[in-house]
Amino acid sequence: MSVNPWHPWHSVSVGEKAPSIVTAIIEIPRGSKNKYEIDSNSGLLFLDRVLSSPMFYPINYGFIPQTYCDDGDPLDVMVIGQEPVHPLSMMDVKVIGCMKMVDGGDADDKILAVHAADPQFKHINDLKEVEVSNPHYIKEIEQFFRTYKLLENKKVEIVGWFGKDEAEKIIKESIDFYNRNKEMLKK
Repeated sequence: MSVNPWHPWHSVSVGEKAPSIVTAIIEIPRGSKNKYEIDSNSGLLFLDRVLSSPMFYPINYGFIPQTYCDDGDPLDVMVIGQEPVHPLSMMDVKVIGCMKMVDGGDADDKILAVHAADPQFKHINDLKEVEVSNPHYIKEIEQFFRTYKLLENKKVEIVGWFGKDEAEKIIKESIDFYNRNKEMLKK
């Protein structure tokens, strides 16, 4: 089966100001128990599963287009904003940090960003500002990812939180990795 030429992973730009401001495509709105993933061929949302744990995503969650990671997926992004964002929405986000984790033995880094047009959060420029203004929120995000697969008997390890410089380095690497592999990914 060939990949849809309008697939959001491949047809949407990473953003002109990458790696500091990137395009995010939201798969999962904040507050959802549904784990959606973009289908690698059709570009449609696939409902992968409903979370087994009695919890919900504490943050809007998606991916950065035209990026590729060792886990075979585009780079994950978590977006801070006032409202849950409808799945498959595109938005410009400002990169402020990242959470490094290991999922099933594989690195699974997650970029942390703020919606660049959200008046409540667009002034935030770095992870440290979130940690100062709302330190509990970072703990909630970490706790969610530490425990959301426990009832599925899957292990997730949180390596730690890192600032904007490390996040931008990860984005650059994932863009380069995508560019080296894009012809294979589009087949």
